[in-house]
Amino acid sequence: MKLIILDRDGTINWDSEDFIKTADEWIPMPGALEAIAQLNHAGWRVVLAINQPGLGRGLFEMASLNQIHAKMNKLLAAQGGRIDAVFFCPHASDEGCSCRKPRPGLFQQIAERYGVELRNVPAAGDGLRDIQAGVAAGCEAHLLLTGQGAQFRDRLASGETLPETFPAGTLVHDDLATFASFILAREARLQPARAAETT
Repeated sequence: MKLIILDRDGTINWDSEDFIKTADEWIPMPGALEAIAQLNHAGWRVVLAINQPGLGRGLFEMASLNQIHAKMNKLLAAQGGRIDAVFFCPHASDEGCSCRKPRPGLFQQIAERYGVELRNVPAAGDGLRDIQAGVAAGCEAHLLLTGQGAQFRDRLASGETLPETFPAGTLVHDDLATFASFILAREARLQPARAAETT
């Protein structure tokens, strides 16, 4: 199975310090939905692993989260894409759960649901917690310079590296579209070698 795990806020849609609480507040970033559709068309299943502490804090209800994802899925469908599933942590940071990123609980749920190991499964997000959770689950980490990741754009452009808090080997992309292009280009390069191995 070709599986990709994505964060949501700051990765697919514009983020907000006040949380995304309604469908009206959920606004996709340019090129993000098209990128997911491109991955889908190439046979990749895309699932989300997201922290939603606003639920635990009572800032919005489950019905609102469902409406947000209904909007996301409708807009994605118009591009010919889809999100296979959404795995979310509803807990606040002080609840000590195992599913809130940077803990790998959501990723372990994904592995169990799909019956796969997550070793080298691409996982992309805009924040350190996304990267740490993915690496803890064995995923290949991809940082996007959108959302929280935008703070590193100038640093990297000047030739510096990511802070040492990021796991070694973290791959960096401008946005979800460039991440998708990287995945698809790498796959195209590897296909001849894989074909040769099966002959």
